[in-house]
Amino acid sequence: MSRQDDDNARSPLLKLLIIVTLATIVVALWYLVDYYVRGSTEDITWYPPQVPCDLHRSACQADLGVHADLRLSLGKELQPLTPLEIDVHLHGVEAEQVVVEFVGRNMYMGLNRYVLDDMGDGHFRGLGQFGICNEDIMPWRAQVMIETADGLKGSWFDVDIRRRAS
Repeated sequence: MSRQDDDNARSPLLKLLIIVTLATIVVALWYLVDYYVRGSTEDITWYPPQVPCDLHRSACQADLGVHADLRLSLGKELQPLTPLEIDVHLHGVEAEQVVVEFVGRNMYMGLNRYVLDDMGDGHFRGLGQFGICNEDIMPWRAQVMIETADGLKGSWFDVDIRRRAS
């Protein structure tokens, strides 16, 4: 067997190893970028929502400690890929920034993060939307993250979004 035959036999294996290595690097970089863009939620003090809560019908609330709370309301039509108004009202806490992130509860649905505009008097507003999924009903979690002088505080509200019949 000549050297050229030996090189030709290794060529497909070498190409496969190069492709696998490049794919691994791309996936690792994607996770790294996603982590830094989304940020870590480990330094947030999370407060549980008040129950019952149904964002389809009305606003949902959560206490943020002893004398502070937040109320989240979403637009009237909660459908995938339909723009909706996001309203957060804060009482007893001064916020520097309010961010709402829609997170798939049982699968990763990409980055769905919305920085809200400060309307004054603890009222924050913005536009957002739920992503589309191939499931008939997609379980989402609306995470409200509040940046304060004392650190990050937040709460979450679960909502199921039904896909429109085609």
